[in-house]
Amino acid sequence: KPKNTARAVTVQAGSKSVVVAQCEGADGKPAATIKWLASVGGNHSTTTTNGPDGTVTVRSEYRLVPTVADNGREVTCLVDQRTQDRPWTEVLKLSVEYPPIVTIDGYDNNWYVGRSDAVLFCQAKANPEPTTITWTTASGSLPDTVVVEHNKLTVRKVDDAVNTTFTCEVKNKHGASRKTLTTFVIVDESL
Repeated sequence: KPKNTARAVTVQAGSKSVVVAQCEGADGKPAATIKWLASVGGNHSTTTTNGPDGTVTVRSEYRLVPTVADNGREVTCLVDQRTQDRPWTEVLKLSVEYPPIVTIDGYDNNWYVGRSDAVLFCQAKANPEPTTITWTTASGSLPDTVVVEHNKLTVRKVDDAVNTTFTCEVKNKHGASRKTLTTFVIVDESL
C-alpha cells in the first residue's frame, strides 16, 4: 500500500502559474494514480520515481495562477491504487496571500453640525490578516472630536473640524493599501 500525503502550499497572488498543492503516493506496488478534483482553473503534473525494492513513488503538483478569489477555495487529491479498498482522498484549502484590499463603510451623507456618534469603518480583506490599521485626515492629525478603536472611527460630535478627507491605511507583510473618503458637514442655515 502506498503511504499517501497531501498538502497545500502557501503562495502569493500573482500573474505566474505556481504550485499551490502537492500530493504523493509513496512506495506503492504497483504504482498509484493521482487525480485532482478542483473548481479552480489549473493543471497538474505528475512524476514517478522507482524504488530499489520494486515500489513506486508517484508525486503530483497542482498549479494555477493564484488570485485573491482563490484563497480558501478547495482542491481534492485522490490517490488510487489496487491494494486500497477505495481511493484515498484529501481536501486541501488553498492559501493565497495578498496585500490588503481596503474599503470605508458607514458614511451616510448626513453629517450635520451637532450630530453625535457618526461612524466610519475601515474594512480590509487581506491574507495574512492586517498588522496595522491607521486613520489620518488630509491635515495629518485627527480632530479632537474623533475616537479611533481599531478599524472604527467615531465622531463624538460633528462640527466643521470633520469637514475633511479621512484616510484609512491597512498594512500586512505584503504591503499597504489605503482608501480615502471625503465627508461634508451640513450646516443648517435656518437656525
